[in-house]
Amino acid sequence: MKKTWIVVADSARARLFTAATPTGGLTELEDLLHIQSKLHDRDLITDGPGKHANDAGGGHHGYEPKVTPTEEEAIRFAKELAETLYKAFHEKKFEQLIIAAAPRFLGHLRNALDKNVKKVVVLEVAKDLVPETPEAIRKHLPEYLPQL
Repeated sequence: MKKTWIVVADSARARLFTAATPTGGLTELEDLLHIQSKLHDRDLITDGPGKHANDAGGGHHGYEPKVTPTEEEAIRFAKELAETLYKAFHEKKFEQLIIAAAPRFLGHLRNALDKNVKKVVVLEVAKDLVPETPEAIRKHLPEYLPQL
């Protein structure tokens, strides 16, 4: 079997697993935390939104960012996780990758992954399985883990 890593993640935590056989259980390799993603928006910013003038003469309006501070932290964590996976891939620690992530975070992670790492993703599961036991996570994966 090719060396397979299983990444189980949400916006604040990523757990890295491996499986010795296509039908075997999961062994946890690492547990990564990103505490800032758990904070509320109000805890991540020091001030209220800025103001900008309306060119049409309608006065000043509050400026709301397109991405909330919490979402920004989730994107930052996706990039950090993608960098960890990039390094591990180039160090030949895995040959194929399975990703199970909360749906919104899965999108951020897809955007952050290196093109070569994307090529070795054999399965994506859009579910938040982070708090589950390795046995429960394994039940959400196919009986036989896919191979490239």
